[in-house]
Amino acid sequence: MEGSVTGRGESKDRLRLWLRLLATTRLIEGEIRSRLRSDFDQTLPRFDVMAQLNAAPNGLSMSDLSTRLMVSNGNVTGIVDRLVQEDLVSRTAAPGDRRSLVVRLTEAGQKSFDAMAVVHEDWISELTQGLDAATVRELGQMLATLKHSIEDR
Repeated sequence: MEGSVTGRGESKDRLRLWLRLLATTRLIEGEIRSRLRSDFDQTLPRFDVMAQLNAAPNGLSMSDLSTRLMVSNGNVTGIVDRLVQEDLVSRTAAPGDRRSLVVRLTEAGQKSFDAMAVVHEDWISELTQGLDAATVRELGQMLATLKHSIEDR
């Protein structure tokens, strides 16, 4: 087939794969959103911001934070504003560049995130319990391969 990388049957299989990945992601994400809201009165975007800050103990610029989250600076600003109001994160001027802000978890924010992270990990384990450990590793490796092949295009 001219202009086609795969045959028609294989192309349909790849489309079905994409739809299954999307459906699975949406199911898991919906469940996590619901549980964060009911158990912690928290939203997934706020949890994601806190997770990124947890992974960067020295803090992140607003630009780095939005890049890591793959969202616009405007989206991050609103979330960070509310987290600052609740004393879960702090914003300070970056050393050497007073125009740039560094965002960090506060002590209260770290405690809040730590409590959510443990439960979140349990939820993910529960939601993926239909897969044995070997399958989890294999599927993880396969998805990493897919991700890298897409990034390399």
